[in-house]
Amino acid sequence: MQDKDVKFSDEQSGLNSSGGSQGLEVDINTDENLAGSTYLNDEIGDESELNTLREELQAQKDKYLRLFADFDNYRKRTDREQKEREDTAGRKIISGLLDVLDDCDRAEKQLAESKDSKEIKSGVLLVFNKLRSVLQSRGLRAMDSVGTPFDTEKHEAVAEIPAPSPELKGKIVDEVTKGYYLNDKIIRFAKVIVGK
Repeated sequence: MQDKDVKFSDEQSGLNSSGGSQGLEVDINTDENLAGSTYLNDEIGDESELNTLREELQAQKDKYLRLFADFDNYRKRTDREQKEREDTAGRKIISGLLDVLDDCDRAEKQLAESKDSKEIKSGVLLVFNKLRSVLQSRGLRAMDSVGTPFDTEKHEAVAEIPAPSPELKGKIVDEVTKGYYLNDKIIRFAKVIVGK
């Protein structure tokens, strides 16, 4: 079936812009949005325009592939750097604890040789204090819980006992295990006994 251009005169359509009939014809296929066969035979473009579009498409593909490869390399590099940071952080802590381990070895030797309990006690306390200072220098801080109100954000209740005094009601009476902060973030909740 072949479409034909249909033309209407103002008289046929009942349109008359000046009040009289002038016999003007309107071509309904003059608008590119209207259906018809007027624009079906138009060529898309010549060969050079098609080549230009192909070159632009290829350039966009290359740009996309480069961007994808750059992102993949970035992801691999950040993963590798993250692993190196974790390894380095662990190495720093362990190397700081090596001095404490040396002191533990010396204390163990002293325990075997010495009979003086006062000397042994002071040596063990020295090792404990050194361990605490090394860990504190790395950002570790113990949580003070006894006598404070029970807080589910920081404490884990393992038992409830009758409060020894009225002011300890709803507060922590004793610690089973201490809670710790590392750089002001909780790394272990305190296990506590709460007074009721």
